[in-house]
Amino acid sequence: MARSILHMITPLKHMSPFDVNMAVDAGFETIATYTGATLPDVTSLVQDSIFSRAPQDGVRTGIFIAGKNAEEALDMVDRARKALVPPFANHIFADPAGSFTTGAAMVAEVTRALKAKFDTELAGKRIVIFGGAGVVAYVAAVIGALNGAETIIVGHDGEERVSKIASTMRWRFGVEVGAVDGSTVEARRAAIRQADVILSAGPAGVAILTAEDLESAPNLLVASDVNAVPPAGIAGIDVNAIDVPLPVGKGVGIGALAVGNVKYQTQARLFRRMLEAQEPLCLDFRDAYTLAVEVAG
Repeated sequence: MARSILHMITPLKHMSPFDVNMAVDAGFETIATYTGATLPDVTSLVQDSIFSRAPQDGVRTGIFIAGKNAEEALDMVDRARKALVPPFANHIFADPAGSFTTGAAMVAEVTRALKAKFDTELAGKRIVIFGGAGVVAYVAAVIGALNGAETIIVGHDGEERVSKIASTMRWRFGVEVGAVDGSTVEARRAAIRQADVILSAGPAGVAILTAEDLESAPNLLVASDVNAVPPAGIAGIDVNAIDVPLPVGKGVGIGALAVGNVKYQTQARLFRRMLEAQEPLCLDFRDAYTLAVEVAG
């Protein structure tokens, strides 16, 4: 059997050691990293990887797309797919900054908590997502919308930038995602007024919603915060929280380590899935969510 090789591509200066470690621990025997890569570079890198091995060894070869931008990573995936020349094909897996699997894990944990605590599902829920310009928020918004939720991304610097991001989601995935201003306390409270679910994917160490703010969300069932650096992004949600009661109302909170545990297992299993597959796979956050739901239980 041919040795397993993972070609890891990033537009950034460095490849993430986290992702390298995950790939090696999953079982890839050889890792090659390519930094500072541009979108046009992807075609030549992928074709060099496919034409240097027999077609049957394509399933022993993977392309990993890293970076820190959702749209850029998705564009690289599209370019990589178009570079394949059947029967020459490799696996492709995108997880920029680990955020595709993190966003998927976050929504999977919310899905679990909604069922376990309130005997309900994601479909039909209003999900309000802070940190709306980031990759985790992008992923969570699209996954929620694809699963029947009404998702809204909140912009800390106003509505304009998140509105443009919502438009790209509509163009790429055919989903409707709302965009609202979150630049003031009043705007943030207005954003969560009808929320069933609140997700915080803002910068580490930034408090976004206080207990007083949460009083503006009387329908809140589940809140989750991926911020592992104090202070909490959402009041009352410790990093270790798993379905802990929120400071006000009937809702429960899910902390960063609970999400991180599901994220870690999901990313590891997606790498292993590439190694075990008999046909080339193309994996993004939609595949990650399906697996994360299984992991979350």
